[in-house]
Amino acid sequence: MLFKQLLAFRPSRLDIIFACKTFVAGMLALFISFELDLINPMWSIGTVLIIANPYSGMVSSKCVYRLVGTVVGAMVALLLTPHFINTPWLFTVILSLWVGFALYVSLLDRTPRSYVFMLAGYSTAMIVYNAITYIDTYNMFDIALARVLEISIGVIASAVVSATILPVHVGAMIKQRVNKTLSDLESTFRNLMSVQTSSGDDTQILSVITRDASDIHALAVHLAYEKGELKGMTKPLQEMLHQVSLVVANLVALSQRVKQLEKMQMSNLAPHLDLILQHSLAFLKQDQLLKPSDLQTLPINFEQDFVELMAMASAEQQVVLAALKMDVRHFITNILAVKLLWQQIQQGNKEIPVEITAITTKYPSLHRDHGIAVRGGISAVLITFIVTGAWILSGWKAGFMMAQMGAVTACILTALDNPVPVLRIFIWGSIVSAGLVFLYAFGIFPHATHFWQLALVLFPMFLVAVTMMANQMLMPIGMVLGINTMMGLNLHNQYTMDAVSYLDSSFAMILGVLVSLIVIDLVRAVSPDTSATRILALHYQAMRQALSMSYGSDFKIHLRSMLDRVGILNTKLVQNPEIKTAIQNALIESSSIVDLVRLQEISQKLPQLASLQTEVAVLQQQLTQYFQAQEKQPSLHHFSNSIVQQVNVLHRIAQQIENTQLQQRLLISLNNICESIGHVQTDQMDLAMSAAGVSHG
Repeated sequence: MLFKQLLAFRPSRLDIIFACKTFVAGMLALFISFELDLINPMWSIGTVLIIANPYSGMVSSKCVYRLVGTVVGAMVALLLTPHFINTPWLFTVILSLWVGFALYVSLLDRTPRSYVFMLAGYSTAMIVYNAITYIDTYNMFDIALARVLEISIGVIASAVVSATILPVHVGAMIKQRVNKTLSDLESTFRNLMSVQTSSGDDTQILSVITRDASDIHALAVHLAYEKGELKGMTKPLQEMLHQVSLVVANLVALSQRVKQLEKMQMSNLAPHLDLILQHSLAFLKQDQLLKPSDLQTLPINFEQDFVELMAMASAEQQVVLAALKMDVRHFITNILAVKLLWQQIQQGNKEIPVEITAITTKYPSLHRDHGIAVRGGISAVLITFIVTGAWILSGWKAGFMMAQMGAVTACILTALDNPVPVLRIFIWGSIVSAGLVFLYAFGIFPHATHFWQLALVLFPMFLVAVTMMANQMLMPIGMVLGINTMMGLNLHNQYTMDAVSYLDSSFAMILGVLVSLIVIDLVRAVSPDTSATRILALHYQAMRQALSMSYGSDFKIHLRSMLDRVGILNTKLVQNPEIKTAIQNALIESSSIVDLVRLQEISQKLPQLASLQTEVAVLQQQLTQYFQAQEKQPSLHHFSNSIVQQVNVLHRIAQQIENTQLQQRLLISLNNICESIGHVQTDQMDLAMSAAGVSHG
């Protein structure tokens, strides 16, 4: 499969421009390092390859994060080494624990700044390894300072070239993706409300929108590091994306109501539903600048349209239509809030109107997988300890290269569910890069006596490796070929290489990756099915937590994190059909947690109706047990008969409520809980009641 992709690979014009810019930055960094006669100039050019990206904002942000991480790593190395260098095994333990802890923190932070923590971990190890290797030639401070200077030269060269030569701004790409997301939301609304054209793929489309919103949320961080469109709009853009999550929840709930109506033989209602759709779309399509006061406006005929629709419906249909009306109203209000924020962002206005309840928090309300982070940290500890211990026991001169590659590969891929396939590519890529190093070192470099000649012979390698890095499927191969080849060449002002050192370093690099592969396969790697099952357990834990919440900003933040979790679930390539069903249900269930909150609020508003409070408490206890069972094994895809019977008890109590509005809200919530959380259809509910000998009151 990979071989076919290599044969089919054809770099685009933009890919070639990107490769040429990276080459210019790399040669500039290498030239300056040569002029300053730094200890390891290869790290300057290697840094350029590591942070290479077509978008200038991403390059600039990664430059800052890499530099900060390197400085932190250097400081930790300077702090630890003098005290522990004479106790190698204790030093190995402390170093391993630091690398694992830094990686653990990095995996919890799903923003681009996580790079700082990861780099701080393995930079410490690399500086320590080099300090021990060259202890007779350089002192510890010189090596740490040289490492910081080498990285600094690489990041500055990358940032300058990326920002000045044909810059490509991430803001333009984000703007395009946001406009597409808004268009997708409105087209999905149209498809959902058009009963005749409604498809079963709408929930999947909304899952994709949720995933895209999470991607844009991370990309927005880079806006602070470039001068293009949307510069400095990170926070308001992320708040807008939080509001998008509320729109998605509205649309999912709306899709469930429409499907429910379709099963109720609603042919007489379809034309009027289409009229409501046309009025709503015409209202939303108005080409005008929005004001905060516009957020509470609705289409002129909105109330009248639903009054006429209700008049044509049966009593059972009226409950569903009332829920539909609420969902449509909330959709219009929330989409207007999103559009208002987007208009303000494009105008350069960072303020969030007071009419919009902000969901942004200091610590973003995104899913964090502590389990994967712990396993990743443990694997990094073990790998670092094993490679460093093997170096100590063997006394192998090139062992520091094995230790470096082990520490680096222990960290850089652990965000993946199963890094093993990519690590296998790393091993094969390391073998190929070793062949390239041999070709350059013994066949080409003896004839290159000037810097321009060196640059000329390196250009083909840069062109191939970097254009492959621009291709998502071939990126691992391009990274390995480019970075490992430059590391293996170990370029210096006075270039010398013998066959023994070449073979030693090449074998050491491959061995370091192999140790990482084995340990990660045993400790860290999980299948997509296992990963999805763990995240689903967290989803049902969040569903259970919603039972005790009240509606407000905390609830919206909770919902935002749940929808972000759904977005992650939809990136998993699961094979088990039951898990696929559970993932699809997770989005539907998240959209109706507001109904769990409403049950509590309605019962509190009616203290005189003691039976309502009692029976709501019983239902909440049953739902708690249901969610706890789902946490352990998300295999149940519908409520048990006992829960359905309890819902029916509350249906009968609802008939005693004199306040029509509260009665309707309770009936809506009970309907939505059964349909969207319990996945129990109306006809199934009736059968369950008949089997239990219970009739509707």
